[in-house]
Amino acid sequence: MDERDIYMAKEAMHSAMKKGPMRLALIIMAVLVFFLFLNPWVQIGAGERGVVLNFGAVQENVLGEGLHFRTPVMQKVAIMDVKVQKSLTNAAASSSDLQEVSSEVALNYHIIPDKANIVYQSIGMEFKERIIDPAVQEVVKAVTAKYTAEELITKRPAVSEAMRANLADRLLAHNIAVDAFSIVGFSFSKIFMEAIESKQTAEQLALKAKRDLDRIKIEAEQTVTAARAEAESLRLQKANISEDLIELRKIEANLKAIDKWNGILPQVTGGGAVPFIGVGDIPKR
Repeated sequence: MDERDIYMAKEAMHSAMKKGPMRLALIIMAVLVFFLFLNPWVQIGAGERGVVLNFGAVQENVLGEGLHFRTPVMQKVAIMDVKVQKSLTNAAASSSDLQEVSSEVALNYHIIPDKANIVYQSIGMEFKERIIDPAVQEVVKAVTAKYTAEELITKRPAVSEAMRANLADRLLAHNIAVDAFSIVGFSFSKIFMEAIESKQTAEQLALKAKRDLDRIKIEAEQTVTAARAEAESLRLQKANISEDLIELRKIEANLKAIDKWNGILPQVTGGGAVPFIGVGDIPKR
């Protein structure tokens, strides 16, 4: 090997040494980019749970809030919302007296966090449409049929509690908890509402008539009582009248007349005699 060949070998070795670290860095960078492209991390937000799927199979462990590592390609994570959610449902039913009733109910519910994987596996993400809405419809019909249309209004708290308890039992079997239940409103047929208004009007008129009758009775009793009292007073006065009392009353009347006399005699008298009031009525001793 001549000097020229030795020189070329050295140059080739130096060139390989220069390219080696750069190639290694490129390889490492490519691996990192590919690794990041596979997205090996998953973030679970507040009020959420992660359902782990190994090649589509639901696993027992449920991921809580925070950042978690997953095996790329093999594992996927489905996010389930476990916060309290609200559902408004309109339901048509019939009361025990066969009146048509339309109800609007509000339901607050949430998925039991530790059972999010079971809910995902058995129901899926459409649990409201598949489970909650049909359950509300069934419960409203079942409970409404136990009460008359009038009782649905007068016993509204009891009706609401019966619906809540029944619905809670049904949904708990699907790992869904009921937080609150309320009846937003009842609506009845036009004929029934007119009948209710007529009944209320009749009751108000009957109550007014009863009050008027009671007032008339009281006034009549007061009049009778007053008349009896007056009659009793007259009777007592009559019973107490005697000849002595009559003479005493006459004397008192004469004395009052004398007190009022001014001492002037009349200028003309019928027979010339001086009149003395009641003198002839004074009994002689």
